[in-house]
Amino acid sequence: MEIYRNPRKITEYLTAWIREKFGNAGMKGAVLGISGGVDSAVLAALLARALGAENVIGVMMPCHSMSIDEEYAELLAKSLGIKTIKTDLSAAYDALTAEYEKSFGGLSGLAYANIKPRLRMATLYAIAQQRSCLVCGGGNKDEITFGYFTKHGDSGVDLLPLADLLKGEVWAVAKYLGVPRQIIDRPPTAALWEGQTDEKEMGVTYAELDRYIATGEARPEVKERIERAKRRSEHKRAFAAMAKLPENL
Repeated sequence: MEIYRNPRKITEYLTAWIREKFGNAGMKGAVLGISGGVDSAVLAALLARALGAENVIGVMMPCHSMSIDEEYAELLAKSLGIKTIKTDLSAAYDALTAEYEKSFGGLSGLAYANIKPRLRMATLYAIAQQRSCLVCGGGNKDEITFGYFTKHGDSGVDLLPLADLLKGEVWAVAKYLGVPRQIIDRPPTAALWEGQTDEKEMGVTYAELDRYIATGEARPEVKERIERAKRRSEHKRAFAAMAKLPENL
């Protein structure tokens, strides 16, 4: 059973969708983080196609990152002809974590790692507000379903054009749009620490996740892992609960 849709039709639909959303917002420019990964590469290519490369700003935000991230991000920007900004967040991260250590004993594990995407979110919005742009994110359907994103970090955006694309569709659209092969072939990673990969951290492959989302079919242990992750991350996909006072108060 074929679970993936036609990359040409996906591209045409999302190009029109992006134009419509920007038109409704009265905006011409887009800002996105470019990490050297396939999701941000596909997003950047779609934005350039929909808005014109001159209206897209790709922001490189190293934070004790691997040099290959920046090399691939520059390769992508050059291939698309989009504008770039580089802002190194390493010193800001160090200052913030040092203050945490001093004031309340510091953090551990993911609490430390998740500072990075939240600093990147703040940076993208600072640039977007200054330049009257919308912030766009590259989250795909697999990540959103599994909860594999940072709340108020990489999910803190104005538009998520890839939100209904399975990971296999992201790769197919990348090939269709001519994304550099090195980026397509790179193992998916959030790059929060050295050696991290998406599949290793999630404990399932993207192929397994794609098939389960599309068909509901998976080995029992895979199904349980995905459903457990969905339940645990439900709060990430919901807007903050808002109290409503009764009329007779």
